[in-house]
Amino acid sequence: MTIALDDEAAAMRAGAFGEARRLAIEHQIAVGDFFDAPDFVAVTQAHVMGDTESLGEAGVAYVERLAALPEAERRTRIPTITDPRGLDFAAYRRLGQTEAMAALERRAAHALEALGVLMTNTCINYQTVMPPTRGEHLAMGDTGVAIYCNSVFGARTNFEGGPSALAAGLTGRTPRYGYHLDRYRRATRHFVVDAPLRDLADWGALGALIGRSCNSYWEVPVIEGVTVSPGSDALKQLGAAMASFGSTALFHLVGLTAEARDLGDVSDGSLPEPTVIRLGDIEGLYKRYEAPGEKVDVVVFSAPQLSLMELDDLARRLDGRTVHPETDLLIATSPENKSAADRMGLTRRIEAAGGLVLEGVCFYQSYAREMAEAMGWHRLMTPSAKLANIIGGYGYAPTLGTVEQCVDAAVVGRISA
Repeated sequence: MTIALDDEAAAMRAGAFGEARRLAIEHQIAVGDFFDAPDFVAVTQAHVMGDTESLGEAGVAYVERLAALPEAERRTRIPTITDPRGLDFAAYRRLGQTEAMAALERRAAHALEALGVLMTNTCINYQTVMPPTRGEHLAMGDTGVAIYCNSVFGARTNFEGGPSALAAGLTGRTPRYGYHLDRYRRATRHFVVDAPLRDLADWGALGALIGRSCNSYWEVPVIEGVTVSPGSDALKQLGAAMASFGSTALFHLVGLTAEARDLGDVSDGSLPEPTVIRLGDIEGLYKRYEAPGEKVDVVVFSAPQLSLMELDDLARRLDGRTVHPETDLLIATSPENKSAADRMGLTRRIEAAGGLVLEGVCFYQSYAREMAEAMGWHRLMTPSAKLANIIGGYGYAPTLGTVEQCVDAAVVGRISA
């Protein structure tokens, strides 16, 4: 199949709208042909993975090439925002990140700004910038963002790699395949939860179990048995872990998410027998990462970034306590939430206890291996199942714990037995 081009797309391909849009539409045609997309669909937002660890020198040079074009040719057509960047300019030296890393980061930011990209530097744009609405077509570059927008709001996006999301920003469209189409949004797997979910980390553990079981971008789980409304932060952990462990891009939570008022909304009755997830399964996920009594080098609240409510919770938990001198406590949040936390005194309270609140970054996208080498970190503890899944690849030994267990470990310097 060859993707159909309307007159405007054909003109972009012919160079009538400048070199940036020509390159962008050529990239999108190749992606669309690969996925047998019949045509393009207009999108209202694009979200670009712009951290320099992912971009590297070659990626930054490519964006700079676009930024050097005439302004009328290079400006994005739709609101285009960024995922977390590679470092926090106010804290990078404290974390062993280098001047070369900072210089590359500044180059990337300057080039993206020249394209008209809004430097939101967040993976929780659905909590802090502008949540989408049901049926809205998007080009989201972060897996946690994509699964949340697809599932919780009923918006429509695929996982868009950095060049694809930037191309969508320049053309205002994306190939119509995958989760832009009704037929791919139907449930293919069935899960029933028979376990209490008391902590945000429990929701991440549940997402990990479902994602690992599905283990395919094209599987869509529908989940029953959840009897309480989980709230935005719990759903954030659920989706982020599901996407990390299984490349899942959409889930349905019966009675809670946008497209699943009941099971019949997302299934025609042909689902396989449900997989029941019990308390022992969730406890088993934690046990995969446990290391009782071991010294903790760094405790990380990140992946995804924290909401203002989570920052308030941490400030309360840390009031009157002090982080162990041989343990680092890092908390990552969005620029908007960091500003609010500064204004409300939350940052002061967290940092008075010995924590460090980082703005606009996410830990695993921030040269995590190089930080470990510079800071002498090995054992990392986190309430994020997504981070626990990823960070081993950067040379860390991860432990997954509840929020309370992670705060206690930061204060005591060891994992509770």
